[in-house]
This record gives sequence, C-alpha cells and structure tokens, in this order.
Amino acid sequence: MANVLWLQGGACSGNTMSFLNAEEPTVVELITDFGLNILWHPTTGLQIGDQVQDLLKDILAGKEQMDILVYEGSLIEGPNKTGSMNFFADRPMKDWIKELSEVAGYVVAIGDCATWGGIPAVAPNPSESTGLQFHKKAKGGFLGADYVSKGGLPVINIPGCPAHPDWITQILVAIAVGRIGDVQIDDYHRPKTFFTDFVQDGCTNVTNFAQKVDGGFGTRGGCLFYEVGCRGPMTRASCNNILWNRQSSKTRSNHPCLGCTEPGFPHNDLMKGSVFKTMKHLGVFPKEVPTGRSKVAYYLEAGFQKILPTNKRITETSK
Repeated sequence: MANVLWLQGGACSGNTMSFLNAEEPTVVELITDFGLNILWHPTTGLQIGDQVQDLLKDILAGKEQMDILVYEGSLIEGPNKTGSMNFFADRPMKDWIKELSEVAGYVVAIGDCATWGGIPAVAPNPSESTGLQFHKKAKGGFLGADYVSKGGLPVINIPGCPAHPDWITQILVAIAVGRIGDVQIDDYHRPKTFFTDFVQDGCTNVTNFAQKVDGGFGTRGGCLFYEVGCRGPMTRASCNNILWNRQSSKTRSNHPCLGCTEPGFPHNDLMKGSVFKTMKHLGVFPKEVPTGRSKVAYYLEAGFQKILPTNKRITETSK
C-alpha cells in the first residue's frame, strides 16, 4: 500500500485530466491492482474545506503516512516571496509544499510548470513562479538543488504540457512496488524510460526529415522542422512510441512538436514570431540543429540533400 497526496498549484489542471485518462495502467488499476491509496486528488478527492486542511495537518504530525507527494502547477512564490498569490487550505501553497516535502517518501513533479516553471515563469514573471527543483534549465527551484526526499531521491520530474498519463501511472507503480530504484533519471531528473529517445523517433515524417523535404500546416509528406518550428529532433520524449490515446501524436497529426518536455519550454520565451516558426540565421540556416549534431556538419548535409535529392517529391519540385 502506498499513500499518494496530489496537490495542484498555479496555472495548471491539464495533468490532472491527463492522469485520469491513463491506460497502462489505468487509475482504477493503480488502486485495485497496485495498492495505491489516493489520500486526496483535486478531482477525485472526497474531502472539502476543513477536511482537507485536517488531512494535511495529520500528515505533517505523522498521524497519516504519505508515501508519494505529487505536485502539478508552477510553485508561486509571489509577491515578494510571500506566496499569497496562491492560497490553499488557508495557507500559501508554497508553505504546504515546503513542509510536506520534508515528510514525503518521494516527491513527483508533474508537467512543465511543476518541473521547470513553465509558461508562468517566462519573464517578467510577476507571480515569481518556479519549478520544484529547477527553474528553467537551472537546478535549484523552490526546494533547492540539494533536496532529496526521505526515500533518498531528488524530485522525480515528469514534464510535458500535459504529461502523458502513462508516464505518470507507470512511475507511481514503480514507487508503489518498490522498484523506483531501478528507474534511472537523467540530469534533469526525468525517468530515462520515457525521456531518452527523441520525439522524432517513430515520427511518420522521419524520412522527409532525413531527405530535407519541407512541410507545413495542412499538408502531408513534409517535415515540420524546417519551416514551422517542430522541435522533435531535439526533444526527448516517447510521444511517437507510446502514442497518446494509443492513437496518435502531435507530429503524426501534422502539428509541430513544441518541445514541451525540455527545460527550455516555452522556447524563446514566447518571443513574438517564434511560435510555429523555425528561427533561422540569414533566413536560411536553422538556429538550432538536432541534438548531438554540429551546426556546420548539419548545414553541409542539408545543402547536399537539397542539391542531390533522393526523395521523389524533391526531385519533382527542385528545378
């Protein structure tokens, strides 16, 4: 039996809804087959008002065991570090999180806001939003760079806007059955099980990417990296291997990957003209190239493919 407390901070509820759509395992299976006891959840929790406050106090007093603290939403510290922009159960949410994290067996941050700060943390950031243990790419965040839970791990980050539901439930299962020690995490505390491969892996447009076929919204047969800002080649996530609703993904539905599982999200800090557009040098060369590639080598390869195409579509249109 593992007791789970799920709290929701600022500017987020999508991960709660995503979680309820999990399939492998489902939320029901988490409870019936894997022994998770959900102490409270923003959507399914039965307690209201003072009952929630009493539950939290019992956890802090050691009267109620909390094995897993799940948090979604940005951690709002404003204004002036008071946390008064985000109250919960008669206190600033940040105060609850600070104290609960000290008694939690494990802490799991769900979604971009909880992991890196997300959209609310974009400058000028009047709410003073941050993630639990990262602020953008910088380790630290609200709990600090050195935080570890009673279970001996730092905050386990499951990013995404929202996070895939099966990423969430499978990590909760790993904790519940005592196998979380077998799960490796990367430098950003993401489980490598889900965040080693790139979104590009498994993308149905990968051949067009390799052969430099430009694509756009509303058309089939081209890669969205070159013109409309798809970040699939530099974003680590299993979206095209563990499909959403077991059906599809952004890139399979001809929508560019937004890179929402990377700590730089939202990329370019939502600068005007940067969304759904590939940022380029001199209007020709992409400012960012696939992870692990040097810019010079990539530019030479791309130019060669354009000049001597092997894809029939390029051959027919390159005159």
